[in-house]
Amino acid sequence: MQSPCVALLSFLYLIALVSNSVLAQSKHEENHSATLKDRGCTKLLQRKEWRVLSDGEKVAYTGAVKCLMSLPAQNPALPEAKTRFDEFQALHLHLADNVHRVGQFLPWHRQYLLSYERALRNECGYQAATPYWDWSLDAYNISASPIWDPVTGFGGSGVPGTYRLPKGVNYTENLIFPESFVGCVMDGPFANYTVRLGPGLLRTNHCLTRAVDQSYTGYITYEAVAKTLRLPTFEQFRLELEGGQAAHKMHDGGHYMVGGEMSNFYSSPIDPLFFLHHANLDRIWWNWQQMLPGRLAEVSGYSTYEPPHVNITLDFELYVGSVGDSVPIREVMDIHKAPNCYTYV
Repeated sequence: MQSPCVALLSFLYLIALVSNSVLAQSKHEENHSATLKDRGCTKLLQRKEWRVLSDGEKVAYTGAVKCLMSLPAQNPALPEAKTRFDEFQALHLHLADNVHRVGQFLPWHRQYLLSYERALRNECGYQAATPYWDWSLDAYNISASPIWDPVTGFGGSGVPGTYRLPKGVNYTENLIFPESFVGCVMDGPFANYTVRLGPGLLRTNHCLTRAVDQSYTGYITYEAVAKTLRLPTFEQFRLELEGGQAAHKMHDGGHYMVGGEMSNFYSSPIDPLFFLHHANLDRIWWNWQQMLPGRLAEVSGYSTYEPPHVNITLDFELYVGSVGDSVPIREVMDIHKAPNCYTYV
């Protein structure tokens, strides 16, 4: 049996441990707050993986997207856009050739996605951050993903035979893959949504289309992500992540496995899943950036796909038109710094 003296010493030692732990935690929080303040942020919005959200949080997000689909457009320079949601699609449709297969692909989509998140929060009262879809968790059985849930997800694949592409369409010019447009999404929150833009460069009223396809999921596995994260330079990283016409990669795989509108180079943001897909790509880029301090200032690549070519720099402007603020690349490089102020968990 312990003597009273030993018991007292043990008790005092325990109190000291607890006190030190509390002080350390308090100091950590104080330092974290100071760091945020130094970077111009009062807090960081937490972007979470879709499946960790509660059912209520999931419904709140899709509800905010539907709100954006109901708000009138703000920019008369885009007459094809009738709603605020349409404006995001119209901008991407007009700029697609300028923001893909180029050095600003990742920075531009980061600012585009941030503008979308702000619209959901500021115009539709959404309280949280844009979620991301870590499709590597679903790569070996994509059809079983909770993302397709008709109540707490985005609805499923298109129903074969419920949609036909317009007659006389130039598939090559519009980068349309007919096999991806098998049918309309008939369940979920966007089942009755009337799409006004696309497919491709077309302006047609139609349903939201999908064709979920397991054959493209080899590009989005955990192994594919790990391989990309090991690449030492931004140039190697961006090329491996984005891919292109000559070689499909992670970015393409995420689009083609969903099919329908998501498979199209121009009109893919018509499917609300576009933003969760690109949030995950942004997360992967952020993870790569965090591996070495110098990567917060590392960009490379041409600013145009076709010549004449100019190399991008941190001063290159990311134009997002009426959907948000156009900023130089340097402003989006650190997501923990204002005006970004978000993180991935």
